[in-house]
Amino acid sequence: MRKFFTLIIFILMILISTNVFAINTTMEVVEDNVCRIDLNESSYLEKKLIDTDLINHQVTLQLQVNNDAEIIIPSGELVLVIDSSDSMDNTIAESKTRKDVVLQSAQKLVTDLLAANSTSLKIGVVSFSSSSETDEESGYVVMGTNKDAEKVCDLTNELSTLTSSISAIEGTGQCTNLDAGLKLGKSLFTSEETNKYMIVLTDGLPNLAVGFNDLVSMEGLNNIINETKSTLTSMTNVNLITMLTGIDNEQAKFREDVSAGTSYTYGQVIEEVFGTQSNPTYGKFYKIDDSEIEKTITDDIYHDLLPIAHSLDDISVIDYFPQYIVDNFEMTYVEGIDVSNVSSQISPETNSITWTIAKLEPGQSAKIQYNLKLKDTFDEQIIDQILDTNEKVDVNYKDFDETTKTKTSDVTPKIKLTAVKEDTTIAPTPLPKTGSPVFIIGGFVTLIAVSIFFGIKSRKIR
Repeated sequence: MRKFFTLIIFILMILISTNVFAINTTMEVVEDNVCRIDLNESSYLEKKLIDTDLINHQVTLQLQVNNDAEIIIPSGELVLVIDSSDSMDNTIAESKTRKDVVLQSAQKLVTDLLAANSTSLKIGVVSFSSSSETDEESGYVVMGTNKDAEKVCDLTNELSTLTSSISAIEGTGQCTNLDAGLKLGKSLFTSEETNKYMIVLTDGLPNLAVGFNDLVSMEGLNNIINETKSTLTSMTNVNLITMLTGIDNEQAKFREDVSAGTSYTYGQVIEEVFGTQSNPTYGKFYKIDDSEIEKTITDDIYHDLLPIAHSLDDISVIDYFPQYIVDNFEMTYVEGIDVSNVSSQISPETNSITWTIAKLEPGQSAKIQYNLKLKDTFDEQIIDQILDTNEKVDVNYKDFDETTKTKTSDVTPKIKLTAVKEDTTIAPTPLPKTGSPVFIIGGFVTLIAVSIFFGIKSRKIR
């Protein structure tokens, strides 16, 4: 008999210890906070609650990265002013002349610009050096006039016309009348209220100007410098970009007056006419080696006209979850979300998911959504506690200026579980659920009754 009651007590202890109380709960959103991380003046990451199914203890959250930067394209009128003096025929690399490299680079430039905007951008071309015409009376070549520049192509957006016109540029003289090129280039602009751009590509310093053709005296050079400089600074409302190449020795003498003991070096004339790269006479000034011609025209000048696309690159968003969310909630992505660039599940090492975006162009956005649903079995200690749906969000990215940055935020929506109290005023009483106290007491009483019955029966048998 003693053994029998010992068995009863053991079975009862198992029943009590293995029983799990089925606790009925409700879910509510207590703080609908929106996490916003400003990446720059026009881009941001946002995490927010977008849907709830509180009956089923589920919330849906969304991570979204927006790049609201404007798409910038060059529009208006652009004039290329290209040096065609004899020095452009000098060979600089791999049997290519300076003119070859400049003209090929110019062709690529207009091709890329019109690829970006083939409708509201028109381009014209002018060349300059010195005239090949001679005076009928004297027989001397006419220099220092407007004829030292030639119109190669009127403003147009016909790419084939532009590229063929540029490739057909030929040298006309050994001198350099930049002043004439600037004035003719300026005359191609219309009176329309639109953007005006001028790009000067030259390999020499001016030794002529309109109205000035003194190739010997210091006074003549001063007049040419002043006239050219005056024309440069008169380019009001024109975005001017000048590229100078082909000057190997700035200390060499450009002009000298032996009797007066005065001289101009190449470097002095450069600074007098164009200024310096940090402080140009007007617009933007590139002073380069021949090896840099292609890059300067097709890359640097291109991006001056068409700023580098304001894209966000190498974006990595890391969403961290508190341990109680990982332990008590199931995380699943919303159907239709591309999960090829996001963690398939929460990392057990870091309690996080990682979302990567290779590039986000201006005007684009990207988003992922996921559900957090309470598990069937959960830790009752989270009841009546305010629960953060995430711990923090980190975002790493390459900004518009290509610098790598990291930003973070711990702002998060918050939820709460509340136990539902039994309403004892309602009758009849429903059948007790498995795991309820009533079930345990009933089971206990039944077990005792059965035990007494079999105990009495066992005595009679004896």
